[in-house]
Amino acid sequence: MFQLNLKTGKPIYEQIVDKFKELIISGILKPDEKIPSVRDLAKQLTINPNTIQKAYRELEYQGYIYSVQGLGSFISRPDQIMDLNKVEYLKKQIHNNICELLYMGIKPEEMEGHIKNIFSAWKGGKHND
Repeated sequence: MFQLNLKTGKPIYEQIVDKFKELIISGILKPDEKIPSVRDLAKQLTINPNTIQKAYRELEYQGYIYSVQGLGSFISRPDQIMDLNKVEYLKKQIHNNICELLYMGIKPEEMEGHIKNIFSAWKGGKHND
């Protein structure tokens, strides 16, 4: 499914959370799709099951996955993930990043082109599957 980088200072469970979020956001993992069990993923990645469990708990806390007792864990639907605090935080990050890019001399037209590319890629990969 994915590989971990054991040489970075980033905890393994955070790498797992980030990779799952990347796969979910990019549309590779679809809503209601079952994800590997804690034991299966631990075996596949050859790491402690407690690390996987910690990552799954964090993903569930953030709303990216949900668990059904006796059946496993599944990918949440996008409309179930909405965390208003996180949305505001990300909007502020975007604002700050755009201001910094402008300060660094990036032209608004270049940013517009980049944003259009992001939307095209999102639309193509997300909605036209």
